Amino acid sequence: MNFDDAIKAHTDWKMKLTSYLRKPDDSLNPDVVCKDDQCTLGKWLYGEGARYNTLPEFAKLKSAHASFHLEAAEIIRRAKKGESVSEETALGAKSRFSDFSGQVIMQIRTIRNKIEKAA
Repeated sequence: MNFDDAIKAHTDWKMKLTSYLRKPDDSLNPDVVCKDDQCTLGKWLYGEGARYNTLPEFAKLKSAHASFHLEAAEIIRRAKKGESVSEETALGAKSRFSDFSGQVIMQIRTIRNKIEKAA
């Protein structure tokens, strides 16, 4: 997977969660979502992408990605309990979810730029 595909795989999660919040069902399991190695990006981070683990940004990426998944799982848990979880509050620009998501994308771009400059 290239860096652009990694960003796309990550951003697809927001769409998945948005759809879930509009119509909560059993399609997302918080006990699975909380694991950062189950999604496409996570599999890359723990597999092929681990070749970048000497870069300090890689550790920041993994940490932000893990936090992102914990926050997504918490949003799903709240929705499953029947709590009112609006898209704006849960996923909006000022949400923890959005903050962690932005950190993930920023770190992927930083790693990509470093690799491209070194080539």
